[in-house]
Amino acid sequence: MRSESETYPESVRRVARALQDAGHPHSPIMLDQACHTAQQAADALGVQLGQIAKSIIFRRKSDDAAVLVITSGDRRVDEKKVDALAGETARADADFVKAQTGFSIGGVSPFAHAHAPVTLIDRHLLRFPCVWAAAGHPRALVQLVPQDLERLTGAPTADVTTA
Repeated sequence: MRSESETYPESVRRVARALQDAGHPHSPIMLDQACHTAQQAADALGVQLGQIAKSIIFRRKSDDAAVLVITSGDRRVDEKKVDALAGETARADADFVKAQTGFSIGGVSPFAHAHAPVTLIDRHLLRFPCVWAAAGHPRALVQLVPQDLERLTGAPTADVTTA
């Protein structure tokens, strides 16, 4: 891991500013290599897979709004549960994700988006005292407590995953 003083890419600086503005005690960290999966991130940090807060973007069919589901790394999103809460959705492609969030897939932060998404937080994240989320780049992560996700996004927790 590199120091917090490393020069961040613009997308990570945006996340760092949002964290600072919210009075969050942690800054993003930059890993030496990209983590394209939750398992890679968990291994790099030496934490449980479930402590990785994955940001999954869907496209709502009725109005093309982005729907963000922040889920525990060891869980799978149940699209029927998401649809029941947010309206019928479809998978989002990389261009849609980048245009709506300002982040590339693999580095989508739960907050500091270009356009505010409809957001749902997986209630299973609450079982951990500490979680890690992408911070705007595939090498950038930030430490949070699950309640920080609620505070930073204004989103509710919900049952949005399969067993």
